[in-house]
Amino acid sequence: MTTDTATEVFEEHRAVLLGVAYRMLGRVADAEDVVQEAWLRWSGADRSEVRVPRAFLVRVTTRLAVDRLRQIKARNEAYIGPWLPEPYVAEFGGAVPDAAERAMLADSVSLAVLVVLESLSPLERAVFVLREAFGYPYADIAAMLDRAEPAVRQLAGRARKHVDERRPRYDVDPVQRRDLTERFLAAAADGDLEGLMSLLAPDVRLVGDSGGKAKAPLRVLQSADNVGRFLVGVARKGVAAASFRFLELNGGPAVLVLSGDEPDSVFQLDVLDGRIHSVYVIRNPDKLRRLAGE
Repeated sequence: MTTDTATEVFEEHRAVLLGVAYRMLGRVADAEDVVQEAWLRWSGADRSEVRVPRAFLVRVTTRLAVDRLRQIKARNEAYIGPWLPEPYVAEFGGAVPDAAERAMLADSVSLAVLVVLESLSPLERAVFVLREAFGYPYADIAAMLDRAEPAVRQLAGRARKHVDERRPRYDVDPVQRRDLTERFLAAAADGDLEGLMSLLAPDVRLVGDSGGKAKAPLRVLQSADNVGRFLVGVARKGVAAASFRFLELNGGPAVLVLSGDEPDSVFQLDVLDGRIHSVYVIRNPDKLRRLAGE
């Protein structure tokens, strides 16, 4: 296999590798670093021994991501306030024609699911991502992780039970989420507390991620009254030269708030039964930098 051919093969699978790494790590920069390291391993490998390039590349990427995740978990112990994943621009429409598969992929990269995945061990997370998001057979996952198949099945069962018990319920209908997001933005921007309260579920929660580098609640806010009053207070203070842009992030509609040309924050909502049940606010500038040109 020539260098040009090796590059073409790798680029053919890059999107899948980035998808695996991001779901493992919840950070675009770390995922890209892992994929770059996978390229170095691929370019230096004896490719005549590789029968299925995709399987080889996913195995290498997964193992690198497991190692990186162990480092990140230690680093996150000092994180200030709630942690949310870095926003990820992921569009599945053209690449994935099947509606059910699109919904599954969108769910696997949602903020709600990624937050729950943070509480899994690195191996549990790897098995969950490969099985639930990408549909790999247990035998293939066992080979990728150099584990016995019964052990992988046990990890998968434990991870699935953990995620099912902890992930919030929400509707994935993109039209409904977009409609509620637009109404939420209009009410919040106008400081309309009554309008906001009509959209919020009584037990709504607001999770703000600033990493201590911007203003945001250092604890999760609970209840419609607390969340509504907080958002109205934010609207009254305002953002200098504010503008808004709708984006598709983490498999669903989101609002990017700009101050001039600089990203100020990202809002995304989880919706259930026509009401907003979770509000995610990302203000850590390190996590918004990549959205400047979106």
